[in-house]
Amino acid sequence: MPSTLYFNGTILTMDAQNSSPEAVLTKDDRIQAVGTETDLRARMPADAQEYDLEGRTLVPAFIDPHGHFPDPGFIRLFRVDLSPPPLGDCREMAQALDRLRKKANATPEGEWVMGVSFDNTSILEGRMPTRAELDTVSQLHPIWVLHASGHNGAANSLALERCCVNRQTPDPDGGRFGRDPETGALTGVIEGLSAMGEMGDTDFLIDRDRFWQGFDACRDEYLSHGVTYAQNAWSSQTMLDHFASLPADQDPGIDIELLPVGSLEPELSKHWIGTTWPGNPHFTLGPRKLFTDGAFQLQTAFLSAPYFRPTDPDHPCGMAYTSQQQLDADVAKLHGEGLQIHCHCNGDAGAEMFIDAMDKALQVQPRQDHRHTIIHGQALRDDQLERMARLGLTVSFFPAHVYFWGDRHYDTFLGPERSQRISPAASAERYGVRYTIHNDASVTPTRPIHLAHCAVNRTTASGRVLGEDQKISVLSALRAQTIDAAWQVFKEDHRGSIEPGKVADFAVLSRNPLHHPDRLKETRVLETVRNGQSVFATPHTVQEIEPTQ
Repeated sequence: MPSTLYFNGTILTMDAQNSSPEAVLTKDDRIQAVGTETDLRARMPADAQEYDLEGRTLVPAFIDPHGHFPDPGFIRLFRVDLSPPPLGDCREMAQALDRLRKKANATPEGEWVMGVSFDNTSILEGRMPTRAELDTVSQLHPIWVLHASGHNGAANSLALERCCVNRQTPDPDGGRFGRDPETGALTGVIEGLSAMGEMGDTDFLIDRDRFWQGFDACRDEYLSHGVTYAQNAWSSQTMLDHFASLPADQDPGIDIELLPVGSLEPELSKHWIGTTWPGNPHFTLGPRKLFTDGAFQLQTAFLSAPYFRPTDPDHPCGMAYTSQQQLDADVAKLHGEGLQIHCHCNGDAGAEMFIDAMDKALQVQPRQDHRHTIIHGQALRDDQLERMARLGLTVSFFPAHVYFWGDRHYDTFLGPERSQRISPAASAERYGVRYTIHNDASVTPTRPIHLAHCAVNRTTASGRVLGEDQKISVLSALRAQTIDAAWQVFKEDHRGSIEPGKVADFAVLSRNPLHHPDRLKETRVLETVRNGQSVFATPHTVQEIEPTQ
């Protein structure tokens, strides 16, 4: 592979000094040098290629700090998309049922029909579909509708029968089966990961062939948005087996960080890793994953004070998915094994559980630079951020919620006051807590530029600004998806910034995103470079060059 010189544009390196050199020289799949164009031209070999940026902007390729690759590919190819606006156009129950019915009519009798991205807070009826409604879709197919958050779903009678759930089935810890308050009959709604079981997994109904079909579709989508390092943040044994099936010498076209389910340990490390794993070098085992609570849309995120307009009088603050005792034991086990932990904590009470568990574990077994991470942390308080800084905890925020559900936070979930602090990235900066930002695909699609816009401008779908004092700079939002995202999973020596020796992964942007933050979402990814080679490009039909400021 010949060397390549990138020049004649803005280069944002995301290094420690946020430097912006004139040129970058790559050799094979690595960055060889950065500096002035004159110096690098003097160093480059005679057969080097030249990449004229033509005034555009070169940044490190984006890193997904938290998502569920390749689930978006599964949705596109195999599932019924029931997304409401602004993601889709499913506005009422009749539309959702009709789409499921069409899928059932095209599916062999007895096979599953799965709908996804249904949102009870955005659909006209304001609720999940019932078992009776799904029975009208088909009684010859098991029907399963998964909520947009992934923390709740609804099943028809045949699906409940297939899963051996009936009116006598007890509710598991951290979950529940919906029941008619008068008759006790199952409504079809299933809440919580423990109750959903395998139906809550991203690998539900995915065999080996479908896995790789979905993988390819998801990879192409990510590359088109400048993402070359993705994440599967809930890797079951089945999902790990799928990834491990790729031959070691085959390049899948994207690099993936896999986060095994925490309950797989210590058996995973003792009996699997080192035998059949590691295999392909493009797949890396990362932190182990835990949960404390659910989702705001379902009011199962665990809060310290009641929801603004609670929908469940028995659980006005949401619910914990685990006990403090069990979480303490899980955290102590994983921390004691020297593993990194990523823990899903949406509400502040859910976050408190994890912070307390980490505090105890670190007192028993101190460890420097562990980088244990709260995932989402949407309701973190200042006192919690202060504790996190002291304990060395980090966080990955979900600011896409500001746009997609910010209006619901304002008028239903958290209310006008608390909603101003969802994903409090600016407060994290003030307390010295290093953070990243994510889309949690497929909850919201992986769109790094739009995600940065959400964190920088904090406007809801209706145009309301939610949390003026929690806005961050464009540079902070970009770093949160490049070098900080690499750092959060101990990859900062290999990727995340444009520095000599690091992998030559870049995104070419249509404009300098640092200029005019209010126009940030207009920025487009024109080309994606992975390992020094172009893997996505769109025709440069519009030249957008701004004067240097």
